[in-house]
Amino acid sequence: MKTNPEPTRESRVSLREITSETVRAICNLQVRPDQNRFVAPVSVSIAQAYFEPKAWFRAIYADETPVGFVMVYRDVDKAEYFLWRYLIDARFQRMGFGKQAMALLVEEVSTWPGASELLVSYVPDPEGPGLFYQQLGFEPTGEMEGIEEVARLVLV
Repeated sequence: MKTNPEPTRESRVSLREITSETVRAICNLQVRPDQNRFVAPVSVSIAQAYFEPKAWFRAIYADETPVGFVMVYRDVDKAEYFLWRYLIDARFQRMGFGKQAMALLVEEVSTWPGASELLVSYVPDPEGPGLFYQQLGFEPTGEMEGIEEVARLVLV
């Protein structure tokens, strides 16, 4: 079995479909233990996606190594796009892959019918992902989705 070299900050980031050959590696991705309360495991997300026709999901790769996962609720009839899940594996955090993958996601969503914004929700916690999203340009809307704060990124 061939192993890929470890990704570096210079690795090329891409979003790829998950296949029967890659699903196990993607499901093994996980955040740090202290982040588990903020995002569901990839396996749960993929299971949910298969039962939600409006789910769009991809693996995040750095070169040939899977490093993360993204899932969007994609309602083209209403032109509503909601970032449902987003994670970078603990081993690959703080390498810039999250920001690069988000740029690719924004580029993708911008091509969808009527796309003018991308929404996300997160637990408003100092240890949560809120600051990450705000650094990427998401702005809180003042709305809550259960216990989560909703933020919006205006697409250009």
